[in-house]
Amino acid sequence: MDSKLTIREKVGFSLGDAAANFIFQTIMLLQLSFYTDSFGISAGVAAILFLVGRLYGAVADPIMGVIADRTNTRWGKFRPWILWTAVPFGIIGFLAFTTPDFGQTGKIIYAFVTYILLMSVYSANNIPYSALSGVITGDQKQRTSLFSYRFVFVVLATLAIQGFVVPMVSHFGQGNSAKGYQITMGIFSALAVLFFICTFSWTKERIKPNPEQKQSLKQDISDLLSNRPWVIMFLVFVMMFVFLAIRNSVLLYYFKYYLDKDSMTAFVNAANSGMFGLLEKIGFAGANADVAGSVFGITNILGQLASIVGIVVSNAFAKKFGKRDVFIVGLVISLFFAASFFFIAPNAILLTLVLQILYNFAWGITMPLPWAMMADVADYSDWKNNRRATGIVFAGIIIGLKVGLAVGGALTGLLLSSYGYIANAAQNETAVSGIRLTTSIYPAIALLTVIALLFFYKINKSTEIKMQDELAERRKVYQG
Repeated sequence: MDSKLTIREKVGFSLGDAAANFIFQTIMLLQLSFYTDSFGISAGVAAILFLVGRLYGAVADPIMGVIADRTNTRWGKFRPWILWTAVPFGIIGFLAFTTPDFGQTGKIIYAFVTYILLMSVYSANNIPYSALSGVITGDQKQRTSLFSYRFVFVVLATLAIQGFVVPMVSHFGQGNSAKGYQITMGIFSALAVLFFICTFSWTKERIKPNPEQKQSLKQDISDLLSNRPWVIMFLVFVMMFVFLAIRNSVLLYYFKYYLDKDSMTAFVNAANSGMFGLLEKIGFAGANADVAGSVFGITNILGQLASIVGIVVSNAFAKKFGKRDVFIVGLVISLFFAASFFFIAPNAILLTLVLQILYNFAWGITMPLPWAMMADVADYSDWKNNRRATGIVFAGIIIGLKVGLAVGGALTGLLLSSYGYIANAAQNETAVSGIRLTTSIYPAIALLTVIALLFFYKINKSTEIKMQDELAERRKVYQG
């Protein structure tokens, strides 16, 4: 019988994803801009780097899943890896956003080495962390609650990255964005190390495989490939992260090169006046502020707060209607608001803010659900095959995440390059049109594919309950 999770354990577990997202969200949202506008390599080179590095990460993930499933310590299978990788994660996260005093060739080599190291440590940390969610509890209500806590913390981490990194870079860099990124990411990397230690210390692994289960890699892979919900979720993660990689990578460009600077300045000044000068005090307004970065930050802060509301709504709806059906509805609404960015006029700053808030609210509804569904897929394999291999199930699906990031990141760089984007310069009409399409219509196509795939995913609410009850009965035999 699973113990009820304490708030401390839910918070401890959630801090691990907040820590990972200090790096993950920066990779998705700002790394392309960092490489092209601060580090000093072209969008085309960055596209190749993302493709190679993220596909490498996709290869590393199943290896890590197999290793984690076969790890046996007094702390469990997955928690030790979170502890062992904490400090390396922080160091490499810092180095990946450091700009060395090298020539162009040296910079490219440095970028490839640090990015691949970052993908390596991310796999070694995140595969066990993701698998941990499948062994903390087997109770569906506890699991849904756990993921709601998790994604509130993810949103708070995302809010910190999307809302404050650009102003922090401007503040610490004082005109040198490369220095600003180094200091800013050094702060977030140090916080990540602390949070990972809390995750290790405050969580417990409860669900264990049958001690009589024989370890067989061949059987693990066979079970995986014959698990239809796993195949569907793999494809869902590919296309979902193609969507996120494209939209999030280019969003800052949309603010910098499409929205009207005078209109953004008027918006920030009005907001600063209405807030009694607060925005100027925190670096979002004033003569030295980056106005596009300020509007970008304000928009994302309010959007991420809306995401938290969406997560809370998601928890309640998922308990009543099931994860899959709520996931589909949230995606449909998200698609509508994401695609609508194509139709925004350059001077419509308030409309941009409103649509981003609505998009984030809808996306917040979806955020906890695919990850909770991953745990259900691990249960499904255990339920159907009477064998549990949590690590490789999660690793297999996260391969989809990495493939999606690789394809989406490469597509973004190639699209910008093909439309004639030139870093830190006024863009021509073709480049601006490409930025608009890459922010809205192109990623919406990927999201439409996700919605179509989910109609083939058959684990609904009644199946969730049936699996939970039958697996609980089986575990009584060997877990007591």
